[in-house]
Amino acid sequence: MSDEVQDIFDDANGDLAIGDLESAVVKYRRCVELDADFFDGWHALAMALMKTGKIKEAIGAGLQATTLKPNDLLAWTALSQMYVQDGQIGEAEDAKANARILSLGGKIVKEAE
Repeated sequence: MSDEVQDIFDDANGDLAIGDLESAVVKYRRCVELDADFFDGWHALAMALMKTGKIKEAIGAGLQATTLKPNDLLAWTALSQMYVQDGQIGEAEDAKANARILSLGGKIVKEAE
């Protein structure tokens, strides 16, 4: 990750800390525009979008996060919450099942050896 992306991400986290969610969303979006493989940016964007009520967009960002790190417990847990808020109970249960597998020490995707 570049210094620019890290600086924007840090600024976004500061905005989030003081409750300026809209500004945080703009900055998190910029992070992932500059670095499409930035997992923390996608995950933070998803959470900020969920908190602002933009659930469909949050799900998209959450799916990108789980694509980048399929064995991340928090990403699957958050995605499950997003699906629940959107009324997609089947998808929420699937995401929750993946989180459960990870919480028990399993893997969703086998990591390269």
